[in-house]
Amino acid sequence: MNSEFYQIFRDYQEISIRYDACHRAIWCYYNPAPRPCFSMTVLREALEIQHSIINYFKHRPEKSEVPIRYLIQASQVPGVFNLGGDLGLFIKLIAERDHNKLLEYAKGCVDICYLNAVNLHLPITTISLVEGAALGGGFESALAGNILIATRNAEMGFPEIRFNLFPGMGAYSLLARTMGITVAETMITSGKIYSAQELHDLGVVRVLAEGGKGREAVETFMKQHSRVYNGMQAIQSARQRYHPIAYEELMDITKIWVDAALRLEPHDVRMMERIVRTQEQKFSKAKQRSVPPLLRTKQDRRFVSVKTAFPLVDWSGEKVLFDRRRNVDRRLT
Repeated sequence: MNSEFYQIFRDYQEISIRYDACHRAIWCYYNPAPRPCFSMTVLREALEIQHSIINYFKHRPEKSEVPIRYLIQASQVPGVFNLGGDLGLFIKLIAERDHNKLLEYAKGCVDICYLNAVNLHLPITTISLVEGAALGGGFESALAGNILIATRNAEMGFPEIRFNLFPGMGAYSLLARTMGITVAETMITSGKIYSAQELHDLGVVRVLAEGGKGREAVETFMKQHSRVYNGMQAIQSARQRYHPIAYEELMDITKIWVDAALRLEPHDVRMMERIVRTQEQKFSKAKQRSVPPLLRTKQDRRFVSVKTAFPLVDWSGEKVLFDRRRNVDRRLT
């Protein structure tokens, strides 16, 4: 492994990234603040991770074993995958009539969704693990993965029509390719929140897992998928050749979204403001109740309450004699 590989795992503010050597998988856990939406920080860091992986493959020694087969996006916020776009930022930019910054934000969302949808143009498989709510842009992000795995308690949908808007960062293109235009428009215009079971029946969710078993479901999928990895990669490439998704298409649609956002009436914006207040109140209380705050994965050793015994051997085979972290959890400072 070269320096570009280790560069993938540098510290991030709102994403925790971990490597699973057994399955050759990179796990990306979202933990944005103060609300579980796509903040500018999350967008920037997610794109940095994607480009770091692309850069690693570009500089990978020839004929060396590829240590990355899967890229998984998940969440560290209990009960929430992602609530979508940063409505607080939208309200501000709409009030300022700032077309350029609104388009810049939308482009960031499109860039990430597009790269996930085309598996970074690499021989890997992107996976979305949804445990809880994935709404609006959160649902779009989940749909962008090559494989969507969800637990039974998950719920997904597009509530944007309630404030006179539509999901403009990939939903139409991704759903229409999966289920056809009629079903896609019904899902988008109804504002309905679907259960994971309903979406599994529709073919949107590939694997339906029991509550609390999402990580195990992903690991089981990767184990089975790896046995026929060459064939599955070929099928994935064939599907993308037969029904390609074009970046230009996504950008054209998100420009329509920006124009529509700037046409919103005051009562539409007030609806967005009420949603933001509700989110802030809910997650402020949740943070106060949670110690440590809103954390939940065995993949991330920083958030495990069980003490680690030293010395130990890490995933790369290096012997670790003591805890080298200056701050076990920088979020608590």
